[in-house]
Amino acid sequence: MGGVVRRSRAADGRTDGGQATVELALALPLVFVVLLGVVQVLVVARDQIAVVHAAREGARAAAVAADPVGEGTAAATAAAGLPAGRLSVMVAAGDDQVTVTVRYAVPTDVPLVGAFVGDVTVTGTATMRTEP
Repeated sequence: MGGVVRRSRAADGRTDGGQATVELALALPLVFVVLLGVVQVLVVARDQIAVVHAAREGARAAAVAADPVGEGTAAATAAAGLPAGRLSVMVAAGDDQVTVTVRYAVPTDVPLVGAFVGDVTVTGTATMRTEP
């Protein structure tokens, strides 16, 4: 009962020992590109969360400030933690509420995926009642 190793043979006597290697070599680039696509989606989702957080922080600051536009813009920009060149903050102060809208152009810098997908713009809006 020694260690005898048998290879499967096709009908014409050939072995199929290298088939798995060839299949892996063909499938691995596709798996790699899909993985990079998932990473890019996660980067966009992270920036979307940051933009929504910045809008909420800006609305909180604007709701209690004497200068809602200036305070809301400053708070949203600081809370975002994103490059200011791609960030846009708009504050609309009404009679009893303030609305802060934050937009950010997410760069698609992930290799291979960025070439196929342009920059994505994410938006976050928050509205709060002003305090006297």
